[in-house]
Amino acid sequence: MATIPAATAASRYAATAFGAAEGIGAGAEAGPAGGFGALLERAVSGTVDAAKQSDRAAMDAIAGGGDVTAVVTAVARAELALQTTVAIRDRVIQAYQDVMRMPI
Repeated sequence: MATIPAATAASRYAATAFGAAEGIGAGAEAGPAGGFGALLERAVSGTVDAAKQSDRAAMDAIAGGGDVTAVVTAVARAELALQTTVAIRDRVIQAYQDVMRMPI
């Protein structure tokens, strides 16, 4: 499995998952209005929202009212969101460890 740099993964996720929605896509380029914490909070809530949409689509399909294409799309978006969140988490942990290894 190929690894994608965290910044690339985050920008791809922002472009696909949020698209025209309010949140990361528009706020990231706007500047430090919300800061890094707000950006991270929006990214995590976007991941949770993608997972919830995936669950709803799957439940609709199980009940017989959903479209298989919609289910596959929702699951793929949720998977991408989770992979992005994990990549960002790993990158933050790596940065913390690098700072802790610096000589004082």
